[in-house]
Amino acid sequence: MKTKQLLLKLKLVEGIGIKSEYRFYQWLITAFNKIPEEINLSAERITSVLHLSNKNAKTFINSFNSDKLNRELHHHLNYVKWFSILDDEYPLQLKEAYLPPIVLFYAGNLNILQTDLLGVVGARYNSNYSFYALRNILPNVVKNGVTIVSGLARGVDKLSHQAAMANEGNTIAVIGNGLDQYYPKSNESLQKQIGKDHLLISEYPVGSKPARYHFPERNRIIAGLVKSILVTEAKIRSGSLITANLALQNNRGVLAVPGRIDSDLSKGCNELISAGAKPALTSIDVLEEFYFLK
Repeated sequence: MKTKQLLLKLKLVEGIGIKSEYRFYQWLITAFNKIPEEINLSAERITSVLHLSNKNAKTFINSFNSDKLNRELHHHLNYVKWFSILDDEYPLQLKEAYLPPIVLFYAGNLNILQTDLLGVVGARYNSNYSFYALRNILPNVVKNGVTIVSGLARGVDKLSHQAAMANEGNTIAVIGNGLDQYYPKSNESLQKQIGKDHLLISEYPVGSKPARYHFPERNRIIAGLVKSILVTEAKIRSGSLITANLALQNNRGVLAVPGRIDSDLSKGCNELISAGAKPALTSIDVLEEFYFLK
């Protein structure tokens, strides 16, 4: 079997998660001077490499050898666009980030990954302040060729994607479900448009429903892809702050829009600024992160 097809099979199999998937990739690097194009490993050999528990090993072996998995593998090989961490298309900045996915599924234009990438995150239930901030900051950023990356959630994510498209720029949506699933349902038409005209990315196979743990996993991809990340509104405990902290761990720039000290939605941003994040007052503050002004 081709090695990258084995990585795809590991993404489809039951019994392991993203940490075990990446551990297998690390084993490939250390086990071979050069990762071979083809490799033949039994399910039992892989479980020993990954040091799986007896329970997970049994689940893994049964799934790995099942007809169901072979059908899913055939479907993804023939009908779904994807690339692996072994391919040239895989972004170097993501490969060097925390826990990079071994396989990504996509729809749209992969060339957008080669542009300057800015992550934008914020509250799902934002106030008008986020709309005002994005309307004043993003148009000039987008017109300078910067691509907006977000998670296609309701609220700030949706506004960010829409701002990029409204200003004739590019956007990348990283989602926490399969490419054929829509969450929230209200974003179905937006997701289809991004997958057609821009770039839609997921590490979850087609058919995968959204799950709570998918969203922190998705956030690490956003933080790994981008050069800098902008936070508009965020509560003290929120997914947006998780993404910002992941960006800091990846040595990415973090910007935050300051807000009223009595606003719960601005407490997260104000705390980020207090901890050293760059205040984002205008588009210039963002464009300085990319070392150019046009």
